[in-house]
Amino acid sequence: MKRNAQVDARIAALLSAPLDSWIALSDDETRLVAHGATYQDVVNKLDEIGDESSVVLKTPPNWLPLAL
Repeated sequence: MKRNAQVDARIAALLSAPLDSWIALSDDETRLVAHGATYQDVVNKLDEIGDESSVVLKTPPNWLPLAL
């Protein structure tokens, strides 16, 4: 699989995110926008900044090579 700059940026954003946390990535999934211990923490942070398009997900306790 050939990687491009957007894929590299997505991987970098995921690797910069805290493990075992809820995170929000920009709608193009290239930037970490918010993170928190709970889903609601992240949603509250997104509401505060007026962001309605971020992708919210839970990071794993550990990154496995195949997860990226």
